[in-house]
Amino acid sequence: MGAVGAGLVDCHCHLSDPDFDHDLDDVLEKAKKANVMALVVVAEHSGEFEKIMQLSERYSGFVLPCLGVHPVQGLSPQDQRSVTLKDLDVALPIIEKYKDQLLAIGEVGLDFSPRFAGTDEQKEEQRQVLIRQVQLAKRLNLPLGADKVLLHAFDGRPSVAMEGVEAGYFFSIPPSVIRSGQKQKLVRQLPLTSICLETDSPALGPEKQVRNEPQNIAISAAYVAQVKGISVEEVMEATTQNALRLFPKLRHLLHK
Repeated sequence: MGAVGAGLVDCHCHLSDPDFDHDLDDVLEKAKKANVMALVVVAEHSGEFEKIMQLSERYSGFVLPCLGVHPVQGLSPQDQRSVTLKDLDVALPIIEKYKDQLLAIGEVGLDFSPRFAGTDEQKEEQRQVLIRQVQLAKRLNLPLGADKVLLHAFDGRPSVAMEGVEAGYFFSIPPSVIRSGQKQKLVRQLPLTSICLETDSPALGPEKQVRNEPQNIAISAAYVAQVKGISVEEVMEATTQNALRLFPKLRHLLHK
């Protein structure tokens, strides 16, 4: 793997997604060839927690696990619904069980799209689920707590993003940046010290409706380099150092 800092860190991907069930070894081999040295794998619901932990054991020091409860639950699009405290109750004992092996709590957040959170009660329940996970992250001293935060695939206004920069938050840039005017503006405005890289595999790839995978993180790195007028090597070094600042356990887990 080489020294820490000698490769790219995919700060947010979904390797437990069924899209990767048939060729994950191949996907990870291609990622290594693309100079990816670590994959931060996030969860959305408790049903995939054990799968993620198994992957982190199988690919120890390369696949780094995060467990969390996403604001939208349900496996298929037609089953999707707003998260409930009951969903969190199922997840918490599993998170506690694996707390020492986790890199972070995630993926978490709020999704107030009318389709998922049409009522004030649903919105409030989402807030409670998020608040409790922030408290959990603080207690376990894992990223997501109010001082260490990664905003993945941020799609708000760049001016709003600058408030996050002031708060010391990090923003991860996916390969879809090459087809997103909003993300291009974001990269132009963000200082390099606030930028991490991600793929969000299998989503947010360079082409719409085509499975994304971790090797495509090189596309994000190349785009940031172009915008900032620096070499890809400098972007690689800076974003990996940012990832190490964001995830202090990353250094230790990489050497496992």
